[in-house]
Amino acid sequence: MSKIQQREVTIKTPDAQLDGEAWLPTGAPGIVLFAHGSGSSRFSTRNRYVAGELARGGIGTLLFDLLTPEEEVRDAIDRSLRFDIALLTRRLVGATRWLVREDWAKSLTIGYFGASTGAAAALAASVECDVQAVVSRGGRPDLAGAALARVTAPTLLIAGSHDPVVVDLNRQALAQLGCEAKLEIVPGATHLFEEPGTLEQVARLASNWFQRWL
Repeated sequence: MSKIQQREVTIKTPDAQLDGEAWLPTGAPGIVLFAHGSGSSRFSTRNRYVAGELARGGIGTLLFDLLTPEEEVRDAIDRSLRFDIALLTRRLVGATRWLVREDWAKSLTIGYFGASTGAAAALAASVECDVQAVVSRGGRPDLAGAALARVTAPTLLIAGSHDPVVVDLNRQALAQLGCEAKLEIVPGATHLFEEPGTLEQVARLASNWFQRWL
C-alpha cells in the first residue's frame, strides 16, 4: 500500500475561504474533489469512507466544505443554500482552480465525486474545468440543467435500487449525457446507502471508474 500524506488546506475562491483535507498517496496519478450533498460537509461519514477507499487504492482525494461556517448556519435554519446549484458549482470551480495552482497538485489529473445535490454541481463544474471523470452517488444530476448536455468527462451515475425517484431521475439524466456514461444501480440500497455492504459497493464502483479514467 502507498504511503498516504494527509494535509489540512485552506482553499481560497473568489467569494469564500473554505477548509479542506487532502489525502495524497505516493505516486497518485490524480485527485478526486468531493462535492457533498444537502446539509453535509467535509465530515460526511459516507464521503470520508469512499475517500479513504480511493486513497488506499492509490488515488488522491480532497474533501472540503462548499459553504462557509456562516452559510452552514443559515442553511441549517432555512435550507436555502443546499439546492443553490449555481453557488455550489461556483465553489467547486473555485476550489479546482485553486488546486491546479498548488505546487503539490500540478501534475495530478482531476476527478469529481458528487453526492446528492453535489452531483449536479460536479457535473456543471466539469464543463468549466479540465476534469477527467465524474462519479455521482445518489445524486441529482437533473439539477445540472442545461450543463448536462455539455458534459464531456466520463460519468458514472450510482443509485440505490430502493430509491426509485432518484433512479428515474438518473435514467433521465443518462439519456441527456453525450459523453461516455453509465448508470449502476446498487441492489437493496436506499438513498443514503446505509444498508450493509452497499456503501462498499459504491466505493468499489467509484474506485474502478477513477482508476480507469484518471
